[in-house]
Amino acid sequence: MNEDAGSMKRIFKNGAGAVVTKSIGIKANKGHPNPTIVELEHGFINAMGLPNPGIKDFKPEIKELKKNKIPVIGSIYGKNIDEFKFLSEKMQEYGADAVELNMSCPNVQGYGLEIGSDIDLVKKIIREIKKSTKIPIFVKLSPNVVNIVDIAKAAEKEGADAIVAINTVKAMKIDLDLKIPVLSNKIGGYSGPAIRPIGVRCVYEISKNIKIPVIGVGGINTGKDVVEYLMAGATAVEIGSAIYYRGIDAFNKIIMELEEWMIKNKIKKIDEIIGVSQR
Repeated sequence: MNEDAGSMKRIFKNGAGAVVTKSIGIKANKGHPNPTIVELEHGFINAMGLPNPGIKDFKPEIKELKKNKIPVIGSIYGKNIDEFKFLSEKMQEYGADAVELNMSCPNVQGYGLEIGSDIDLVKKIIREIKKSTKIPIFVKLSPNVVNIVDIAKAAEKEGADAIVAINTVKAMKIDLDLKIPVLSNKIGGYSGPAIRPIGVRCVYEISKNIKIPVIGVGGINTGKDVVEYLMAGATAVEIGSAIYYRGIDAFNKIIMELEEWMIKNKIKKIDEIIGVSQR
């Protein structure tokens, strides 16, 4: 879940194993004007536009988290190699335990998905980051591409330590009375339970073709949802929208459900089910 230090501390205390920051850029960004989010039957479409305070002013947030001994994955986005390299170095300097490269946001021109769709650029960015950044590098990919497996393989080849799959799915909602798109940006990213099958498919395909860990994301609300991602090949998961549906203690609830499922099915270790659907 992407939030500020106070919210992330609460999330950690409620069962999360680590926290992922909001995506941080070189400079402060207000994001897109409202409306930026709309709830649908089975999820949300958002076009927040990567709002953030900029890397310089985000240092206190990470320092506060590390003071409380919370593992921090610093999410970053940039428009070119130099920006990604600089941001990765700053996240390392501030004390982040890993860096997540946001190469998949679908609603900001010149960033995210536009970067992550270019295999050559993805390779160059990772290659340069690895020269100066010692902490693990995670690459968050989009389902809005034809070749997600090829991109994951390229990221692995250049030294990425893990793949995060997936980000939101490009989507739109139109107001039937006004006859215009609901979001000010018109197109946004769809998240929530409806995209889980897409996330599971991507994790399955990616994990079959690479050796580095895959972190599953998208529509995880229950312990059984976690099991499905693990069976597809994920070694860990990220959870976001479940907080809306189940409250801040969603993590503890999901952990309890996962443990209950494992006991019922006589599974002693998580490793026993990771990638089992591929055997």
